[in-house]
Amino acid sequence: MTDDTSAPAELTNKSVVKAARLLRELAAQPRGGATVTALGKAVGMSRPTAFRLLLSLEQTGLVDRIDNNYVLGWELARLGRYADPYSGVAQRAQPLLQELADRLNESVTLSVATPDDGLELIAEAYGSHVVGATNQGMRGQRYPLHASSTGKVLLAELGRERVTALLPEKLEAFTGQTITDRTQLLRELDQVREQGYGIIDNELEEGLLSLSRPVRDPAGELIAILTVNGPRYRLTREQIPGTLELMRHMVDRLAGLLWDESA
Repeated sequence: MTDDTSAPAELTNKSVVKAARLLRELAAQPRGGATVTALGKAVGMSRPTAFRLLLSLEQTGLVDRIDNNYVLGWELARLGRYADPYSGVAQRAQPLLQELADRLNESVTLSVATPDDGLELIAEAYGSHVVGATNQGMRGQRYPLHASSTGKVLLAELGRERVTALLPEKLEAFTGQTITDRTQLLRELDQVREQGYGIIDNELEEGLLSLSRPVRDPAGELIAILTVNGPRYRLTREQIPGTLELMRHMVDRLAGLLWDESA
């Protein structure tokens, strides 16, 4: 069986890639959709090319046209009900996660947001050091949002009003360093939003340091969160800047792997 993910570029159908770019752009538009001119401009495509592709997508039900605006279609919604939302992402990301885990010799995870404002771990990799029970067996389970770096990235994305509605004023303590006051957490989330990463230090488990960065699609939407976990005696605060830089490059590579805009 041929591994399609490693197929040479000359086998890629560029029209299909361009059509996928239009679908992704439609998903980023308001519910009322957008005109062919606006869509073509947004994805860097000529109007005739965008119109031809949208017409084909409309004929197959993948997009609908309401007056002069295009929206995602009924057939796309139907097919989406049958898709596994995470397996493809996890399979593509796994080699890169392992590369980063080997480079840092720590554990690396990839998590996605769930419809109910939670998080689900979908892929993980480990360096040669044994991390212990930090993440072992957590796949598919939920994180405490306020006491994990992954959760802080998600909460920062949700914004203050949503976080206030989601979390109680008094938060659960997991260690003596856990932030238990919602107002204090909101201040930290402002910082997470500004700096582009989340961090916990002894807040979920004693001796655990964890760093997280968001992975975004071409429209800027949060799709996944990359996290590095390690014990403080090995992953020290002095290593944070270098680790964050490695993670930044890895986030870029993950985005390029999942949404190749080169075609």
